[in-house]
Amino acid sequence: VQLQASGGGLVQAGGSLRLSCAASPASGRIFSSTSMGWFRQAPGKEREFVAAVNWGTGITYYADSVKGRFTISRDNAKNTMYLQMNSLEPEDTAVYYCGEKRGSSARAMSMMDKRNIDYWGQGTQVTVSS
Repeated sequence: VQLQASGGGLVQAGGSLRLSCAASPASGRIFSSTSMGWFRQAPGKEREFVAAVNWGTGITYYADSVKGRFTISRDNAKNTMYLQMNSLEPEDTAVYYCGEKRGSSARAMSMMDKRNIDYWGQGTQVTVSS
């Protein structure tokens, strides 16, 4: 599986960005038991969970820090996941990574050791200026 993240950029505080993560599964489809999520890593900090969605049910889960500002979604036909980020804050500045975990709920993905994520995308930089 290859994950291609895109959509990052420089935005002022209060602005919006939409990230995309396109998956290229070997079988051409993503299994319904798979969850995909967004994580971020700021300089000098550990990678942290942002949001996840279960591919089959569409159930989502968010970190408290982004609830009400970020919205995760997926397009099954395009094998693509999105993260709509509104009301961005300087604290949201980080490299954003998409990840995939088979056989997981979105909530479980939020709590698992990052080393257990099956696949990672290459990351896209989000910079929010004050």
